Amino acid sequence: MKAIQVRQFGGPEVLQLQDIPTPNPGAGQVLVRVHAAGVNPYDTYMRNGTYAIKPPLPYTPGSDAAGVIEAVGEGVSKFKSGTRVYTARTVTGAYAEYALALESQVHALPDKISFAQGAGVWVPYGTAITALVHHAHARPGETVLIHGASGGVGTAAAQFARSMGLTVFGTASTQKGMDLAKKEGAHQAFDHSKAGYAEEISKATDGRGVDIILEMLANVNLSTDLKLLAMNGRVIIIGNRGEITINPRELMGRRGTARGFTLWAATESELVEIHAAIGAGLENGTLRPIVGKELSLKDAAKAHLDVLAPGAHGKIVLVP
Repeated sequence: MKAIQVRQFGGPEVLQLQDIPTPNPGAGQVLVRVHAAGVNPYDTYMRNGTYAIKPPLPYTPGSDAAGVIEAVGEGVSKFKSGTRVYTARTVTGAYAEYALALESQVHALPDKISFAQGAGVWVPYGTAITALVHHAHARPGETVLIHGASGGVGTAAAQFARSMGLTVFGTASTQKGMDLAKKEGAHQAFDHSKAGYAEEISKATDGRGVDIILEMLANVNLSTDLKLLAMNGRVIIIGNRGEITINPRELMGRRGTARGFTLWAATESELVEIHAAIGAGLENGTLRPIVGKELSLKDAAKAHLDVLAPGAHGKIVLVP
């Protein structure tokens, strides 16, 4: 089968399309014929060798895929050949024509959701749901500010927050991005590349501040975020690419919190809740994965550049 292989950590050029043996499912495993694989920022950090998880070399990147069950191993009872699924992590990597996954790592994909959309389910919606529910403890009627609301996680968070009954603010760096954020659930959108955008957000809350901030680039925005919090406000740090200086008094005066998390640390009970929410949202239409760009598997290096570029607009997926 064709698969992307990383044989040394480094830049996008280390992503090599190669022929490797198609795996066979063992006990408790399924083999998925991949129709689309999602590209996430963490994939690039892992490829660089700077992520908290450093896989043994060589490896095939990717946790998010959508496709059809090709074969099942001994003891698998929930799925059979021909079932449409999305993956939430894999055993062998998603950037490939086939991927092995544990039975617990695959979930039914509704017929109304395309494979390209299905490749944008796990990390975006898993991140949005656990950030809002398990870490921010969001409640209907609160206000949430979503930075990067036009990206994969951002649009997922806007949709889910709106379905929860929150007032949703989103930021983006282009008019196209702001329009997408509003289309997918944001009541108001702001240009975070423009000087004074924080004052606009504060004014939109009548000076009260926002209850929750979902932060995708903490090394740029965290100091400003703290000044935007309402009393008892919470910043949930989803993404970060460096260091930043903050004034803790901004938190102290607001009785606020800044909390970081990784999706990989979700507990078993949290995972059950996450997938229940995803399944219901995909079925009833409140969750609608947005695909911004489809690239061939051989263009994985370009996808790794694009996923970190400013002006995100939906999810980037690779098509084997």
